[in-house]
Amino acid sequence: MKRVLLLFLLSLFISKSFGQSFGEIQKIESVGKTLVPNGFMPLINTSFDVSGNYVFTYNQLIPRNGRTSFWEQVNEFTLDVSEVAFVNWNAGGTNSISGMYGMNTVRTYRNKGFRWDNQFRFRYGINQQEGQELIKTEDDLELISSFGYEVSKNSNWFYSGKFSYKTQVSRGFNYPDTEVSISEFMAPGYIFLGIGAKYAQPDESFELYLSPITQKSTFVLNQRLANDGAFGVRSAVRDGDGNIIREGKTSRNEFGILVTNEFEQKIFESAVVVNRISLYSDYINNFGNIDIDWELVFNFKINNFMRASIGAHIRYDDDIKIREEAPDGTVVVGGSRIQLKQQLGIGIALQL
Repeated sequence: MKRVLLLFLLSLFISKSFGQSFGEIQKIESVGKTLVPNGFMPLINTSFDVSGNYVFTYNQLIPRNGRTSFWEQVNEFTLDVSEVAFVNWNAGGTNSISGMYGMNTVRTYRNKGFRWDNQFRFRYGINQQEGQELIKTEDDLELISSFGYEVSKNSNWFYSGKFSYKTQVSRGFNYPDTEVSISEFMAPGYIFLGIGAKYAQPDESFELYLSPITQKSTFVLNQRLANDGAFGVRSAVRDGDGNIIREGKTSRNEFGILVTNEFEQKIFESAVVVNRISLYSDYINNFGNIDIDWELVFNFKINNFMRASIGAHIRYDDDIKIREEAPDGTVVVGGSRIQLKQQLGIGIALQL
């Protein structure tokens, strides 16, 4: 929980810092004026995004000294909260409260055919039921950075290199067992690094990345989990009595092909579908077995501040084996399984 609090404070600091560095722009709709501190003369694109929210694109902020900035930024924050309470309810039930915080910050640089995209995503959810311990329901931290140069003038295709990093910030458990963790910060952690080609529409509604040269690194920086061979790393070697002869490896490297796609589509006036998918196959180990990370979310606008969302997240990794309990009570390693998560939320959404 300390990591979560620190990360939350860091996210607010990052947003504030970037906002100050690029010049804060405040829109006063009642009088139609723009306030521009720090001596900036902005070129502002104002519009409604696909979700119907009023947004600013800080495009080429020009200080009065004549220098030009080619940075654009987006800051999105969401908070979903739900609560259930019972008093003399004869059908029974348990008081509970849950919440999920989301953050999405984007920084994009464009100039003379060069494009540098940076995105930081963080989501964390908790649930508290009366008489039970706090339960983590969501934990996702992701950093993506890609650099490209357009194939030809005003082309939507770019020669591109891409780096991505994904992990979680706090320990996860197989509830109700909270004694032994099954995941934690950098256990696992994933890093993708590759080069290829990227297609991006000017309005950012569709993006496709193709990389035939990508290294995938999996980290399990918890020796107990590494010894168990969690998340596909090489497990420890043990003798007949279960004593460790050789420690398990804390990392695993693969070399293969990566395809990612992200698009947003407005399906009617107040609803948008967001699709993100990542497909990876290793050239050396079982080429043709595809690791899948697919997220599909429907966002519904209630008003300028309230929104609802429903989505599903599917993952499949052939290297991650599910542990099962045998009839005699022992735990054995089974095969790979499709991992599925579904979520529904109503809450506040802000774009700064």
